[in-house]
Amino acid sequence: MSFARIGWLALFAAACFGQKAAPEFEVASIKPSGSLQENVHVGIHIDGAQFHAAQMSLLDYTDIAYKVKYYQVDGPAWMAGARFDIDAKIPDGASRDDVPDMLRQLLETRFGLKAHRGTKDLPIYAMVVAPDGIKMKATPADDAQFAPCKNVDVKVQGGRGGVNADYGCGTSFSFGDNKLTGNKLSMPMFADMLARFTDRPVQDMTKLPDRYDFTLDLSQEDYMAMLIRSAVVAGVNLPPQALAMMNGSDDSLMMALRRLGLKLEPRKAPFEVIVVDDIRKEPSAN
Repeated sequence: MSFARIGWLALFAAACFGQKAAPEFEVASIKPSGSLQENVHVGIHIDGAQFHAAQMSLLDYTDIAYKVKYYQVDGPAWMAGARFDIDAKIPDGASRDDVPDMLRQLLETRFGLKAHRGTKDLPIYAMVVAPDGIKMKATPADDAQFAPCKNVDVKVQGGRGGVNADYGCGTSFSFGDNKLTGNKLSMPMFADMLARFTDRPVQDMTKLPDRYDFTLDLSQEDYMAMLIRSAVVAGVNLPPQALAMMNGSDDSLMMALRRLGLKLEPRKAPFEVIVVDDIRKEPSAN
C-alpha cells in the first residue's frame, strides 16, 4: 500500500507563456504501475530532457495537467486508484514549466481525456492561528537557506511505515513512528500536506510569512487513524475493519495541531473545478 500521495502540485506553479503553441513530449511510454513494496519511490523526477513519473494515479496526473489540486478534479472515483508510470522525453526548446501542458496533451491523446472548467462550493478546513498564538519555531530566513531553488525533483518514500518526502532546498516532512515532522515548511505547504490526512481540503489562512520547523508527537491510535485516512485519500481500497479505525481522525488531528498553535475551522469556499467528461481506464498503445 502507498500512503505517499503528497502535494506534488506546489512544484508546478501556474505560469503564463503567451500565445505560443504548447510543446508535446517527443516520445512517451505509459505502463501500469507495479505492486508496491514496503519502501517505494513515488513521484516525479526530471533529469535533463527526461521526464519520469512513478506510482502516480490518473487523478494525480490530471491535477498537474490542469495546475489544480486533487479536490478540484470532479471525475470518476476510480481515477484515484488507477496508477501508471510515465517515461517521456522533453523536446528541445521546452522548459520544465511546460510539463503540465505537455502532460495534458498526453492525457488527451492516450487516455481520451475530455474535461471542462466550472465552479463549485466545497467544504474546507481553514487553517488559522489558535487564540493562544503560534508555538512552532520559525526557521531563520538567511539568504543561503532561501535562495531560489530550481530543483523540481520530489523524493518520496512511502509504505506501511509512513511517508518521507524531500521537496528540495532543505524543505521536507515525514510522517512515521507516531510523529509528524516538518523542516522549513511554509504554511501553504503545511496546509496542502494536512489535506492528505483530512476529509476535506485545507486552506492556509494564517497569514504567517515564515517557514517553520516542528515535531508533532501522536498517540498510536491517532497515528493509525491518520495513516488510514491518507490511504483513503490516495485511493487505496481498505477493508471495513481498517476504515472503522479512521473514525475521529480529523478530531485527533485538530487536537494535535493545537499544540503547534494552529486551529482548523470548518468552512465553505468556492473553487474552480475541472469536470472530467470522459477518460479511458487504459491508455492507447505506446
